[in-house]
Amino acid sequence: MKISIAVATVIACLFLAMPILTGPALGRELTIMTHDSFSISASVLEDFKTAVGAEITILRSGDAGQALNKAILSKNNPMADLFFGVDNTFMGRALTNDLFIAYTPKGVEDINTTLLVDDEHRLIPVDFGDVCLNYDIKWFKAKQLAPPAGLEDLIRPEYKNLTVVQNPATSSPGLAFLLATISRFGENGYITFWQNLKANGVMVVNGWQESYWGQFTAASKGDRPIVVSYASSPAAEVFYAEQKPTTAPTGIVIGNRSAFRQIEFAGILKNSANTDLAKKAMDFLLSKAFQEDIPLQMFVFPANTKAMLPEVFLKHARITDAPASLPADEINQNRDRWLREWTENLLR
Repeated sequence: MKISIAVATVIACLFLAMPILTGPALGRELTIMTHDSFSISASVLEDFKTAVGAEITILRSGDAGQALNKAILSKNNPMADLFFGVDNTFMGRALTNDLFIAYTPKGVEDINTTLLVDDEHRLIPVDFGDVCLNYDIKWFKAKQLAPPAGLEDLIRPEYKNLTVVQNPATSSPGLAFLLATISRFGENGYITFWQNLKANGVMVVNGWQESYWGQFTAASKGDRPIVVSYASSPAAEVFYAEQKPTTAPTGIVIGNRSAFRQIEFAGILKNSANTDLAKKAMDFLLSKAFQEDIPLQMFVFPANTKAMLPEVFLKHARITDAPASLPADEINQNRDRWLREWTENLLR
């Protein structure tokens, strides 16, 4: 079919006037499934989009366990391209369900080698933190009572009715703390410890916010001066204070295998339609730009050893030299039984 010169000229002009689409404007999109606590600064998110060359959708899917369950249920037709936030308490479940493809991202050589626990690189460590007891320094000084120095102190009479913990069946730090007690006291001793803790008036709540912001004396009108939180929580207390104190109002208990090292991983979901974009995203997650954004966004430590820490972390956040730990396969094989035993002894 022939067209007139006039019409052809109009079409040519319209074509030349059209913008050349590059980067995110191409219309491609990368979806990251993660937990509700995921956070990234606006400027780093823009850098992320540029590095990947696509728009990025953050699919927050509940706590870490809930998000992983959704990923497992949808693995044949995944809701996302990349999963961020499976930790070492659920790592075994993720790998058993064959959710991820192997990929060695750029920057993996700068990762703390103690965090590299999957030799096949299906799950790559992105950050870590120590779950431990936090205590209200001012409260203990006012009562002229020494704060706890280890887990075993919690069952002493002078600490009766002072501790609040999270239910390990509904809370990620709660589960990490349960694993700390299993690591510390062993299969034959952890239930006895928890029974003694129950007799000493421990309070159990569903989640971290309810315990920290609802019951912990240093952060609420509650009456519990001991709470399960993170070894970086004192840094958060200082960072968010209207008038920055020189010392944190909260202390931590990390000695004698009292803290559990929680590692967060990311991986590329099998059957993703955008594996090429997901690989670029994995590279960015290990970059200094993202790694140095982690501490003040999610208040955990970056996995990249070359990432600089903010001053508030250097002064007030801590990690233990001797964390409580359990092999991922042992956790995977026994998690459900441990949770069942804990529930039977603590909640019934």
